[in-house]
Amino acid sequence: MVYLDLLNISLGESFRDAEERFAAANPRSAKRFAEALEVMPGGNTRTVLHYTPFPLTITKGSGARLWDLDEHEYVDLLGEYTAGLFGHSHPVILAAVREAIDRGVSFGGPNENEARLAEIICQRFPSIDLVRFCNSGTEANLMAVAAARATTGRSAILAFNGAYHGGMLGFANGGGPLNAPYPIVLAEYNDCEGTLDLIDQNAKALAAILIEPMMGGGGGIPADHSFLGALRERATRHGIVLIFDEVMTSRISAGGLQAKLGVVPDMTTLGKYIGGGMSFGAFGGRREIMSRFDPRRADAWAHAGTFNNNVLTMAAGVAVMSSVYTPDAAEQLTARGDCLRDRLNAIGRQRGLPVQVTGAGSILAMHFQTKPIRRPVDAKETPAEVRRLFHLEMLRSGYYLARRGFISLSLPLVTADYDGFAASFEGFLDEHRTLLSRELH
Repeated sequence: MVYLDLLNISLGESFRDAEERFAAANPRSAKRFAEALEVMPGGNTRTVLHYTPFPLTITKGSGARLWDLDEHEYVDLLGEYTAGLFGHSHPVILAAVREAIDRGVSFGGPNENEARLAEIICQRFPSIDLVRFCNSGTEANLMAVAAARATTGRSAILAFNGAYHGGMLGFANGGGPLNAPYPIVLAEYNDCEGTLDLIDQNAKALAAILIEPMMGGGGGIPADHSFLGALRERATRHGIVLIFDEVMTSRISAGGLQAKLGVVPDMTTLGKYIGGGMSFGAFGGRREIMSRFDPRRADAWAHAGTFNNNVLTMAAGVAVMSSVYTPDAAEQLTARGDCLRDRLNAIGRQRGLPVQVTGAGSILAMHFQTKPIRRPVDAKETPAEVRRLFHLEMLRSGYYLARRGFISLSLPLVTADYDGFAASFEGFLDEHRTLLSRELH
């Protein structure tokens, strides 16, 4: 690609040109989207997958590659928002699922893999003495919050502005009308003094503190170690259940960010990749909390779910967590992600352009601004049209990532994939150097 430094074109014009090229290159996806509009609101059943002018329809995945309806090939840098850790059609997963299918899909009883998967999880995560399975990270967080409320006899939850804990626990712009109807106390991420004041003021009402040790959907923002430590101390002081949402960050080390940072919550929620790419969620924690789910107890809390222990997820989960995503594999992928992040940030610095790549390990988030990003509101300095332009230009270059600039690396990616993306990133900055310098501050 030949990059031109376009001196007079505006950001809006650049984005419109990119949309026109995208639409012209993807007529079959456009047609499929128009058909979907007739039967689904917005042609969509998962909001995060929508973007303008229309989303690509994906028809196939293999390894770290995706193909769309118009037969374009992409390097998959989205990794299904961290669920696609193993890439597509991993042979270990395929073998485990095929064997499970051959033996029967739904039993209506315990199967031989669920206790083994639970054993692996309890061994890896410092906070988890006992664990229960469910079907998504959303469900895991709802169950953890419910358990905290039942344990403490209190009703309120302290969460953080801009956080995302699933479809019914989202706090962008303070929360939405579809959230679960819990009393919520909202704090600012990484604001230690302000958050501790809120905890002290509301201690008698707070059942739980719910936090991602690195915000994923909020912009790839790591929590300060001292901030998490202060939350741990204050939760203990007031008898509040500290819940780490590690649905995404559990991949950062064999034992998640809690093991890497040495801060142990009372409960942990998991999801995404641990089920091998199948629908999966889990919540676990201290024995005295989780033992209340023991149906042998007279005072047991019921926990239902037809597919909690579905045989496909249990089989795939045991296969990948025992033989594919070993502790060594976790460390290696985290190191590759950290190296890519450093490389991209260096590319921006060398050009004197306002670029920040945040995140931890194999989770990255692209921002085009100079203001430091310590909480979600800080990330709003990046103009939306810059994110949109970057997304469409990366698709044109053959790299599939989220519209908001979210990247989740997978095991099948190779050195050439990292090098190619870095080169495309350089090309984007060079082509739009004047525009970015003019529009961003």
